[in-house]
Amino acid sequence: MTERERSQMRQRRDSLRTRRQVERWKRKFERHRELHRQICEAAPDILGSRNFISTKGHIQHGDMTVNQHCVNVAKLSIAISEKLHVRCQKREMIRGALLHDYFLYDWHVGDAKKPQNLHGFYHPGIALKNASKEYDLTPREKDIIEKHMWPLTLTKIPRCREAWIVTTADKWCSLLETVHYFHGHGKVDVDQDDGE
Repeated sequence: MTERERSQMRQRRDSLRTRRQVERWKRKFERHRELHRQICEAAPDILGSRNFISTKGHIQHGDMTVNQHCVNVAKLSIAISEKLHVRCQKREMIRGALLHDYFLYDWHVGDAKKPQNLHGFYHPGIALKNASKEYDLTPREKDIIEKHMWPLTLTKIPRCREAWIVTTADKWCSLLETVHYFHGHGKVDVDQDDGE
C-alpha cells in the first residue's frame, strides 16, 4: 500500500468518524430540544414568573444558578422516567422539579433568619411555602418539593414515584454541579422591572 492510499484511508476513516460525531451531536441536540419542549409545555407559568426568573441571580452549586439547576433536574427527571419506563404524572413531576428549590434567597450568605449551614434542612419547607403562595400545588407537587432532600431530612420520605425520581435527579445534578462536571454561567443580574 502506497503512502497516498494510506492517506486516503485515513481521510475516509476521519470523515466517517466526523460524520458519526455529527450524528451523535444532532441526536443529543434533538433530545435536548424535546426535553425543553416538554418542560415549556408543562410549566409556562412557572418559567415566566418573576420569582422563578429571579433565581438566575442566585448560585446553587459551583457556578450553576438555582434556575438552571432546577431546569437540569426537570430534564434529568424526564430522562430517568422515560429510560426506566416509570409510569408517572409527568406534568406534576416537571412542575415539582422546577419548584423544588424555590427558596428565593442566596443560601451562601447566612444571617440569623437563614443560617447557611442549616440550609439543606430548612430550604424544602421554605420552597414549599413560597411555591404554595404562587401556585395551586397538587399533593404530588407538594411531596416532591417538601421531600426532595431525603435522606438528609430523615423524616421526610418521598411518598410517590415522581418525588423519588426528582430526589434522585437532584442528587445526581448536585453532584455533577459541585464537582464542576456540569458548568453554569454564574450569576445573572436580573432586572426586576423587566417584563412590565
